Amino acid sequence: MTDSPIHVRELPWIAPVTAMRRLADRRHLTFLDSAASQEPLGRYSYLACDPFGTYMVADGRPSWNGQCLDDDPWGALRKLLARYPQEHRPDLPPFQGGAAGVFGYDLNRTLERLPVPAASGHRLPQAVLHFYDVVVSHDHRENRCWIVSTGWPEQDPARRAARARQRANEFAALLATSNLARNDAHGTVGPWRSNFSRAGYIAAVQRVIDLILAGDVFQVNIAQRFSARLPTSFDPVAFYCQLRSLNTAPFAALLRYGNLTIASSSPERFLKLDGRRVETRPIKGTSARSTEPVEDQRQAQLLVNSDKDRAENIMIVDLQRSDLSRVCTPHSVDVPALCNLESYASVHHLVSAVTGELEESQDAVALLRACFPGGSITGAPKVRAMEIITEIERVTREAYCGAIGFIAFSGHMDTNIAIRTVTIDDGSAVFHAGGGITAMSDPAAEYDETLAKAQRMFDAFAAYSSGDP
Repeated sequence: MTDSPIHVRELPWIAPVTAMRRLADRRHLTFLDSAASQEPLGRYSYLACDPFGTYMVADGRPSWNGQCLDDDPWGALRKLLARYPQEHRPDLPPFQGGAAGVFGYDLNRTLERLPVPAASGHRLPQAVLHFYDVVVSHDHRENRCWIVSTGWPEQDPARRAARARQRANEFAALLATSNLARNDAHGTVGPWRSNFSRAGYIAAVQRVIDLILAGDVFQVNIAQRFSARLPTSFDPVAFYCQLRSLNTAPFAALLRYGNLTIASSSPERFLKLDGRRVETRPIKGTSARSTEPVEDQRQAQLLVNSDKDRAENIMIVDLQRSDLSRVCTPHSVDVPALCNLESYASVHHLVSAVTGELEESQDAVALLRACFPGGSITGAPKVRAMEIITEIERVTREAYCGAIGFIAFSGHMDTNIAIRTVTIDDGSAVFHAGGGITAMSDPAAEYDETLAKAQRMFDAFAAYSSGDP
């Protein structure tokens, strides 16, 4: 390996959530948290703050550190990443410095001509990615953690090496402190309101079924939006700790960007790029869990044997195969896992895996662009499904059903599908819960499924309000 200014320092093991709480008051914190660290999905967690640059997309226009860029959002991001070329260290967790944050669902309008939702939600940017020169990475399998300091944005090798050492020293000192960011104040959250009544959501599902039977579309993912006011003392870090304990997930995340906080407990990987190998893991098919073991097993088996849920999953697998084929080498796209059962805190899911080999001429940005947003949260065909989503939901999804994760300077990438995800901003909390609708859907059952998916989010807010540990 050639000499590099990158500085790597192994630390004594510190739990990722403890490290997060020691850095939680730093500027623009990103915590990519494998809270459910089961193999092979949840091996690594990453923590970063104090970025040297910010890429943002608002109203379809990209900017860098507040200055508008004369390019499309995807081309602009590719050029920014190219300023900081870096070799990949295979002996370390894959995120070794780079861009991390959120690609909002509404970034889809930079890719397709789509209608604008009637309601604008929080008016959040379509994407926010911070460029981090330092990452604290955790390997849950080995119980090891490191500070990886790249020295960027310095370009001169000697100055870059000096910056890398200095920044590593700063982070080591911060992580060595015994201070934990915590606010013990609590307050009642709510009441919760939805943009759908039960009857209204059932009617929306029936509307989708009618469109499917008319041959307009095969499947559409629709959701209801829950919102509530927050007490003035609300502490997003304390809330996230409640959420991760009640709804552990392999692709969880906490983003604290000024007044904006996004807390995610997603079970779903969107896209992983490891060298040239690509993986996506669509979830389609859900049933609520039971606290009674025999009944819980019965529910799981019913899901595995459900023709409706398997058909829903297989349709999205076909869509994901098609998306990957746009940027992968011919005949490399494969489905090593189809409709496998995975169980989480409140629900069982059917999960598939689709893999491929990325073309040498393509990169992480091209892969993301080819597949965004994930087919599991749109439907098929994708463009028509997104049009129907806008017509029925009538409000911007923002972070929900976008992607949270990183694109490393080395070209590696890992992102989730931002489901089980709450946005906290302007004194309110907003999250969505939905599901895929097919011709075989039962409207009342679809409504109940959204509540099963939302339950652990409600529970986390209730636990926060009561002050339960």
